[in-house]
Amino acid sequence: MYRPLPSEVTIKKSNIDGLGLFSTRAIEEGRNLGISHVENSDFENGYIRTPLGGFINHSNTPNCKIVNNGKVLRLITNQAIRADTELTTYYSLYELPN
Repeated sequence: MYRPLPSEVTIKKSNIDGLGLFSTRAIEEGRNLGISHVENSDFENGYIRTPLGGFINHSNTPNCKIVNNGKVLRLITNQAIRADTELTTYYSLYELPN
């Protein structure tokens, strides 16, 4: 069965901006939450965003990182995260990590 988000993540109102990604339970450091973007030159900035990529908010002190795995970008926790915590990453609108 396809799930657009891993079971430990949900979307809800963010205090940062609009809607955001939140943990539904504790998540360990280094957890690969899945694909956030897929490379495709037909789309703005050369990527299609998945729900992970579309709802992750920016922070100067992020608890996740985006890792480039070739044609896909993955969202990975860079610290242990408590339940009901907003997931964030550091990003620039026009620059994605190599």
